[in-house]
Amino acid sequence: MSRIPAAALILGIAGLVPFLWGAATLVAPGLAEWGIRMLGPRFVGPYVGLAYGTVILSFMSGVLWGFATRAEGPVAATGYALSVLPALWAFLFVGGGPVSAAIYLIAGFVGLLGLDWLFWRQGLAPAWWMALRVPLTAVVVATLALVAYG
Repeated sequence: MSRIPAAALILGIAGLVPFLWGAATLVAPGLAEWGIRMLGPRFVGPYVGLAYGTVILSFMSGVLWGFATRAEGPVAATGYALSVLPALWAFLFVGGGPVSAAIYLIAGFVGLLGLDWLFWRQGLAPAWWMALRVPLTAVVVATLALVAYG
């Protein structure tokens, strides 16, 4: 694996902020109260992580679609078909209460990691892709687990 470009690493880490913020406001009631006063209730606790997780899962479908454009023939067709799965997963399964939504998002992000690996293994994703995606996914899953099981 090659080194992760600085911009990708910085933006990837920055993308964790809403997940980490949501988790922090779950475990620190004072921080949650401050967040509600300053940002509003949808930007604290499980709400921010679940809403943002749904958006990111859908966004990652677009990333995979972009990787599929690097292939040809049946590999490209399969890549396009697989790339829409994270967005469809979020659309079809994420809803209901916070516990079930978090569990479905966790499953979605774990499944996405499998798709990341497949695209990476086929040489469609950058050489550094899995070095970035594995730790980011671990943090996302851990923060969503606080919602589901905390």
